[in-house]
Order: sequence, then C-alpha cells, then structure tokens
Amino acid sequence: MISAIVTDIEGTTTSVSFVYKTLFPYAKAHIAEFLQKQQQRPDVAEQIRVLHTELGKHLSLEALIAQLIQWMEEDKKHTALKALQGMVWQQGYLTGEIKGHLYPDVLPVLEQWAAQGIALYVYSSGSVQAQKLLFSCSEQGDITSLFSGYFDTTIGAKREISAYRNISQTLDLPAAQILFLSDMVQELDAAARAGFKTIGLARDGASLVGHTTVNSFADINLSW
Repeated sequence: MISAIVTDIEGTTTSVSFVYKTLFPYAKAHIAEFLQKQQQRPDVAEQIRVLHTELGKHLSLEALIAQLIQWMEEDKKHTALKALQGMVWQQGYLTGEIKGHLYPDVLPVLEQWAAQGIALYVYSSGSVQAQKLLFSCSEQGDITSLFSGYFDTTIGAKREISAYRNISQTLDLPAAQILFLSDMVQELDAAARAGFKTIGLARDGASLVGHTTVNSFADINLSW
C-alpha cells in the first residue's frame, strides 16, 4: 500500500530544457544585480555568510558572484547557491517573466492521487523556495495545494541512501509505503536501498535499469 508519493522535478514533472534554457540562464543573468541590491537583506546575508564559511575565506562581492556563476555553469548542487537562485527566480516568477513548466500528463494524475488520499511531496536539488515558486506559478496555475511538503538537499543529497531514510523518518512512514519518482537511476537506486518503492520516468522512451520505468505519469500503476 502506498501512503505517500515523493516526486523529483527536473525530467520528471518538468522538462529538463525548462531548467537549463529558462531557469539557469535567468539566474545567471540576474544574480549580480540581485546581490548588489539585496546583499543586506537578512535571508540573503545569511546565505552569503554560509558561502564564506564553506569556502573558508571572505570574498569580495564581485569574486563571490564570479564563484556563483562558475558553480551555475558546472551545475553544482550547492545548498546556498540553490537558495540564492530561488530568490532570483522569485522575482522572475512574480513579474511573469517565468512560468513553471509541467508536462501535460502530470497535473491530472497528481489530482487523482490527492483525491485518493495519497500524500504528495516534492524532493529536488533546487531549494524548497524554488520548488514552491515553480508549482505556484506554473503554466497550469497554482497547484501547491496538492502537496503536503517539500524536501531539498538540506535533508540530504539525492544519491545518498541516508536522505531517503531521513524523509521516511520525517514523514513517520515505513519506507515501503513511500513511492519515489525520478528520471535518474542513481537517485532511484538510493531510494530503493532505503526501502522505498520506485518508478522511473523516462520521457524519451529509455529504460532505467533496475526499476519499473514509464514514459508518463498516466502510465503509473500503484497496485502494490
């Protein structure tokens, strides 16, 4: 019996191209202006402090911006970077410059699961703030009411078994009652080793070795 479903975003609910062709370029283009104007804002200042602590040195704002842009180009999964990207994206979503992409098969199935009483969660390397922005400002409207919670890398890295154990503990559910959806074999492997049920989303028709694989949310069968 599945009591909760935890879904990835990139490549699962949302096109990878949206992330790489819309979100990342927007953050890269606006991060400098954002930090120059907002560096004293408490939540921004806290992330800057975290970055300096983790780097082991205090960088000038210009050097810090250069470091962040380099990490963006490397697609580095850095929690403070993701938090700052989320803040930059917020202004884009709020002005309407960005609309969160959803595959057309996603929303009807999420609504069906929610109506069945299954708790829905999101787990992405993007910050919780960025996740909420995408789903609240999606092309299909605000769908955040469907989700019971969100997880980012503060719960653990997505390819580490411990992250899924932490999620199971946080939800107070046996791992076997949680289904994890992702397009990445390494994430699915980690979730499975933690005891989760897994289904891989392969939008291009490929097979994610070792896991039940579907091409669409509409093809997901919850008959456990």
